[in-house]
Amino acid sequence: MTLQAATPELPAHHRDSAVRDAAPHTPPDPHTPPAPHALVVPPASYHPAPRIPPRVLRAAILAGATAVTALWGAQLQPSARLDALFASGAHLTGLLAGYGVLVMLVLMARIPAVEHGVGADRLARRHALGGRWVLTLCTAHALFALCGYAAHTDTDLIAAARDLLGYPALAAATLATALLLVVGVSSARAVRRRLPHEIWRSLHLLTYLAVALGFVHQLAGPDVASSPIVVWVWAMLHTTVAALLVWYRLVVPVRQALRHRLRVVEVRGEGPGVVSVVMRGSGLDALCAEPGQFFRWRFLRAGLWRTTLPFSLSAPVRDDTLRITVKALGNHSRRVRRLRPGTRVLATGPFGALTAHRRTRRHVLLIAGGVGITPMRTLFETLPAAPGELTLLYRANSADQLVLRTELESIAVARQARLHYLLGPSDGSYDPLAPQSLHELVPGLTEHDIYVCGPPGMTTAVLASLARAGVPEDRTHVEDFAF
Repeated sequence: MTLQAATPELPAHHRDSAVRDAAPHTPPDPHTPPAPHALVVPPASYHPAPRIPPRVLRAAILAGATAVTALWGAQLQPSARLDALFASGAHLTGLLAGYGVLVMLVLMARIPAVEHGVGADRLARRHALGGRWVLTLCTAHALFALCGYAAHTDTDLIAAARDLLGYPALAAATLATALLLVVGVSSARAVRRRLPHEIWRSLHLLTYLAVALGFVHQLAGPDVASSPIVVWVWAMLHTTVAALLVWYRLVVPVRQALRHRLRVVEVRGEGPGVVSVVMRGSGLDALCAEPGQFFRWRFLRAGLWRTTLPFSLSAPVRDDTLRITVKALGNHSRRVRRLRPGTRVLATGPFGALTAHRRTRRHVLLIAGGVGITPMRTLFETLPAAPGELTLLYRANSADQLVLRTELESIAVARQARLHYLLGPSDGSYDPLAPQSLHELVPGLTEHDIYVCGPPGMTTAVLASLARAGVPEDRTHVEDFAF
């Protein structure tokens, strides 16, 4: 294992050696780090976006589920008859399934206050968990309803199923459940890995058709249709969710594209298989993008225009320019290297919660692995910190895989921050991110706020190591961009 460090406290010849080993010099660009002791300050027009914390979102979801259960309880007519018991179970699971679908859609509506407060990766995980719950509830609802009808009519299950499918609303519900099952199967990790992103996304859009069919079924059901007030409330819930989806997933992206008119101005190599893409537009301060956040990018060229790609900003917004740094890990990211100046870009965002607002301590440690350095580089430049309060650990297999090295060293010198390169194979005998190693590299480790970004395997190992090192969980901040 090789350890290299470039900090202001090192002798000058060590710093010079680190710079000599960096990538070849490139012409200055608007993302060159600021002069010593200068910090990037938000524009006068910047207003921090409102944020809904995870606990508030969780409480709101539970409160909604409680209200739906109370609605079921208010209409319950206790009975010991078998068909009545099955019917009660069908009504409860149906109402909760309908509510769960709305929650799933809200989580993926890209509402800024939710995205910035919770984080896109957490929302994606909760959306996936909600999907499993919804499928379970839909299946239970169908079985309870089928068994209840069979018990009520004193027929077998096959005859009962045939009779129920004769009702249009029930046929719509059956189709809705089948569509949700298709979406669920396509989203399973083992299946999704084998599906092209465009096909997976097209299948996922079936969710909207399933929700519409399910809504038709719910309006015909006794739990909703029994009261005009309940019908109105249920319809308003669906209308509100639909409006949020149309606004934030369609209207806002189109409006941003027309307003900012982003185009690629430069694509340059940063290392083996890594490029930076610089884009220029107009009025980009209005995006209020925070260091550590990411956008979903759609490059309007062959092979890329059908797909949105989540990439973090690798430098703060300056002079109406945005920059991302991309490593070729798949077909789409490899095509990014072949972008040409003048290519139109649609950028939706910003998203993500890996920002300064999570900070609670004076001292901050940033841990990056591979191309995960991109959000860490912006935080390294912009997080307010006195000399010695900011440390960056950058893990890579070898020196030639260090991305944005010259910029990082310039920032470290300008800000009097600590920068350590942790080099060597991940399967080596020495682990520089083990608890003891971290304590040696970062004195007072447990008193730091710690931001982590890197490949999933490294991130998982680092979080486990930090826990063993005694760092409280609420001081570790991570966002997984592989969702």
